[in-house]
Amino acid sequence: MSTMFQCRSCGGERGALILDLGVQPLANNLLRPQDLAQAEPRFPLRLAVCQSCWLLQITDLVPPVTLFSEYLYFSSFSEAMLQHARQAAQRYRREFGLDSRSFVVEIASNDGYLLQNFVAAGIPCLGIEPATNIAKVARDKGIETLEAFFGLALARRLAGEGRQADLLLGNNVFAHAPDTNDFVAGLAALLKPAGRVVLEFPYAVDLIEHTEFDTIYHEHVFYFTLTALRPLFGRHGLDIFRVERLPIHGGSLRLFAAHRGACPVEESVTTLLAEEQRKGVDSVRYYEGFARQVLDIKANLRALLVRLKQAGHRLAAYGASAKGSTLLNFVGLGTETLDFVADRSTYKQGRLTPGMHLPIVPAEELARRRPDYTLLLTWNFADEILAQQSAYRQAGGKFIIPIPVVRIV
Repeated sequence: MSTMFQCRSCGGERGALILDLGVQPLANNLLRPQDLAQAEPRFPLRLAVCQSCWLLQITDLVPPVTLFSEYLYFSSFSEAMLQHARQAAQRYRREFGLDSRSFVVEIASNDGYLLQNFVAAGIPCLGIEPATNIAKVARDKGIETLEAFFGLALARRLAGEGRQADLLLGNNVFAHAPDTNDFVAGLAALLKPAGRVVLEFPYAVDLIEHTEFDTIYHEHVFYFTLTALRPLFGRHGLDIFRVERLPIHGGSLRLFAAHRGACPVEESVTTLLAEEQRKGVDSVRYYEGFARQVLDIKANLRALLVRLKQAGHRLAAYGASAKGSTLLNFVGLGTETLDFVADRSTYKQGRLTPGMHLPIVPAEELARRRPDYTLLLTWNFADEILAQQSAYRQAGGKFIIPIPVVRIV
């Protein structure tokens, strides 16, 4: 790399640039119409891999306080997320024997969509959530929520108050923490001697192999493989003892960890490590074709939308998501191509998408306005959204799914 590189995990200084997505706005910075008078902050968005520990990471950081103090992603607007959370909570209660004497802590607990299942079962819990507006929604549900960023200092404070966790959860937060050593050290400090950590996050192998470039945005500092994670956890006295692959979010890992020696390392860990070795995730060669495939998607999507527009078709998009922001800005799709973006979240409606400034309207507007084609930006929830929009589809509306290859359904 021509720019200075220092790995945020191992400190290595040999990095290889994998993809440059240009200068992009913050993916969750949904503007109000009156904000258009002000300059919109934009930052470089580049992905590199460390050639010492093979951790994929973005090279340009945005301060977390800029990203998360007010946040407009509420997990409870997705039925799929609610069901996923319900099933996970039931499983952990059974498997780890959790009861009224246990203590569950969730990092980045959002609006309480997961912890509400433990509260209902009478299991004491604590949410840690930095976004003021979202923490309030969780508290209104009766979930104790601490407004803070998680790290070693907070973990030590809670442990000093006798609030160590039997179960420490973190769904789609691990990749957001820029000081990953501080985060993992915090996990170790907050965990009881016999406790378990369970983290879920997008899996870098799925990102690369399914060309999920829109998963890359400034909040996601890291894109993890098991190969890169083992030394990071080991550095802080934690064993990864089980891994599971999940279909959610285009392919995720669910990682189980414990204090060193507390749980036997299961076959799932050695099997996945061996699979990653076979694929070559510890070589630059594995990542080299990724940028070319991303450019193919960009060219194919642009060509399709231009052709449809020239033929007189009306076009819109669905899902005012962070991944949608990356895609729209990288491909360059604004109001000249798309009429609006529909979304279920009442918190997003009436705002404008970052960079491209497309108006965000209620999901019901899709069936009412009936654009001929709708670009599905939240393709990771395709099954749920296609079912919700059956009236639109029955009336002749079609969806364009952009990832992993551009197709019409």
